[in-house]
Amino acid sequence: DTRVRGWFLLDSYLPTFFLTGAYLLCIWLGNKFMKNRPPFSLRPHLIVYNLGITLLSFYMLIELILATWEGGYNLQCQNLHSAGEADIRVAKVLWWYYFSKVIEFMDTIFFVLRKKSSQITFLHVYHHATMFNIWWCVLNWIPCGQSFFGPTLNSFIHVLMYSYYGLSVIPSMRKYLWWKKYLTQAQLIQFLLTIVHTLSAAVKPCGFPFGCLMFQSSYMATLVILFINFYIKTYRKAPSRTAVKETPATTEIKNGFHKNYFAAANGLQNNKKAQ
Repeated sequence: DTRVRGWFLLDSYLPTFFLTGAYLLCIWLGNKFMKNRPPFSLRPHLIVYNLGITLLSFYMLIELILATWEGGYNLQCQNLHSAGEADIRVAKVLWWYYFSKVIEFMDTIFFVLRKKSSQITFLHVYHHATMFNIWWCVLNWIPCGQSFFGPTLNSFIHVLMYSYYGLSVIPSMRKYLWWKKYLTQAQLIQFLLTIVHTLSAAVKPCGFPFGCLMFQSSYMATLVILFINFYIKTYRKAPSRTAVKETPATTEIKNGFHKNYFAAANGLQNNKKAQ
């Protein structure tokens, strides 16, 4: 799309590719480096980081709502060129959304430094690595129009999620954070709504590229499958309170959260009450 030519990181795929490679390499080398070292606490860093992502997500949410309202976006299907300056405004916000995905690589780096290797699951790494690359493609070919919907929902979810993880770093706040399960439910609803919205443009076309719609629906379907698998393992098959009490304290401390627990951010701490 000629409207995004010259924008930072977009003219060539190589920076995105190498940053993704560096991310994966940092996970591998970082785990080796931390193997025989004590974990870092990083509490002040986590508070600042999660607060920053929360504020950025809130900005993107508000700006996407205002930009699409200004452009008179059609919720069912919106093409790439009919809204004029509003399309440019949407594209600028979506660039920040793309860039936020490289910032969120720090989620995993913090896990590595804190030796939370049980939370570096396939779902976690798959989601972080693929989103950054997919959104490079989105910004280059379909930077506005129908592409606005998923980031709008995701920005809203991230406001809730990163504020949750930021608060969980503060010990005195953990007793008030009872809504972790509902965050996962909200993420699943987000993916399903995005699939419905994407397919609605395929059923009643408006000129938005059909192949992009199919790819986005397929990718979201993989996230739905992986998140449902995580949800079942984490919440539906959780051990009873009796079983938890009978578990030796050393085992509980060693295992922490369920091994498949997916955290998109990194402020989670073990719930000592459950131990």
